[in-house]
Amino acid sequence: MDAALVWFRRDLRPHDHAALYHALRAARRVYCAFVFDRAILDPLRAQGLVADRRVEFIVLAVRELAQSLNERGGALIVRHGFAAEEIVRLADELRVDAVFANHDYEPEAIARDRRVDAALAAAGRRLLTFKDQVIFDRDELVTGAGKPFSVFTPYRNAWLRKLTPFHVKSYPVERYAAALSRPERSEPIPSPAQLGFSVTNLGSLRLATGATGGARVFDEFKERIGDYDRLRDFPARNGPSHLSVHLRFGTVSIRELAAFAVERAASGTSGAEVWLSELIWRDFFQQVLWHHPYVAARAFRPEYDRIRWSDDPELFAAWCEGRTGYPLVDAAMAQINRTGYMHNRLRMVVASFLTKDLGIDWRRGERYFARHLNDFDLAANNGNWQWAASSGCDAQPYFRIFNPVAQSEKFDPDGAFIRRYLPQLAGFTDREIHAPWRVPIARQRAAGCVIGVDYPAPLVDHATARRQALERYAVVRRG
Repeated sequence: MDAALVWFRRDLRPHDHAALYHALRAARRVYCAFVFDRAILDPLRAQGLVADRRVEFIVLAVRELAQSLNERGGALIVRHGFAAEEIVRLADELRVDAVFANHDYEPEAIARDRRVDAALAAAGRRLLTFKDQVIFDRDELVTGAGKPFSVFTPYRNAWLRKLTPFHVKSYPVERYAAALSRPERSEPIPSPAQLGFSVTNLGSLRLATGATGGARVFDEFKERIGDYDRLRDFPARNGPSHLSVHLRFGTVSIRELAAFAVERAASGTSGAEVWLSELIWRDFFQQVLWHHPYVAARAFRPEYDRIRWSDDPELFAAWCEGRTGYPLVDAAMAQINRTGYMHNRLRMVVASFLTKDLGIDWRRGERYFARHLNDFDLAANNGNWQWAASSGCDAQPYFRIFNPVAQSEKFDPDGAFIRRYLPQLAGFTDREIHAPWRVPIARQRAAGCVIGVDYPAPLVDHATARRQALERYAVVRRG
């Protein structure tokens, strides 16, 4: 093959990159491109999300990728337009034989790639895609009956049985970098403002960006992975890996992460074993979305679409704005609204509260997360929301309902996380802060926070809401 074009998407790194590796081995000249896709960016602006941290994160990652490719003798061609059109146009301009890219499993991305494939084929070119963002994809793992898995634990067991060193082996891109080529002309990488977006607080959050940032975060996590199983559920502790946004945009390699987790788990590190299960969840949700694309809009279990949800706009607004009167829920919503991040344990707590305490459709919460999470990934976001709503791939029954006060007492026992995001509650003791409405009014005044005045009273009584949730979900049992 004379010339190839590598289309970077959610894989913004110059190393251990499947499509780049295969293109470098197949062609004498390899060009690289990234498109700021208007099919994605225009709807964000239409929703009023002009201050989107993800756009800044991508711009910074693309700048670093361009510099890395330049240092290796290549370049990154950057366009701003509709990717399905820009890639076909660029392939024609460069007269390449094929476009190389990595698989994407989201329904809209699959439809986009089909359009690109058809347009390239009409011009005598090919679109070649490769597995890169997961360890196993599509039909690589199925049940003994040849069906896709619908419960995680059997999937995880099959995943672990099938894994070999080959599956986590790095692609040696550097060995073939001599084939990287530069176009005759190049255009500067646009700033967020030139893309129609404003500056956010990303810089003040000190969120590491780009492949070098992802490597730093991973190196830091390696030192404390042994405590992952013990600390991961406590939002005030540094327990999580903080790699989710880097996995989302491919500024780290899933193979490198999984290889490290497997190695440490084999040596008896319990934290590594638990973290490996979290990586397997990613693969699981991706294969669910690929096999069942309808889950993007409907319940995985169709009978759950018979539930009649509340459409109370005031309740939903209170949840979004962190005004539910339950401190752990409100602190979690403050975290996502201010930073674009939410601790994983808290994602489950607030999702359970929205669906089962307030009785609001999980899809509304899913969309809110999609607009605000830095690490938003359709498969994982959808899978986790449906897990919380009991409508998805879960062996547990619908009557699993998180008690927000009990969760607070267990996972933020000294109220450190709550105080960080709700300083008005700082005057309450460690015992009082989880349910301050139960504190006598004189004590509330002494704490400097009167419930119903300085901080909201609970929107609902959890015990009552739990009974109502069971009644609401009864339609599933009767069906």
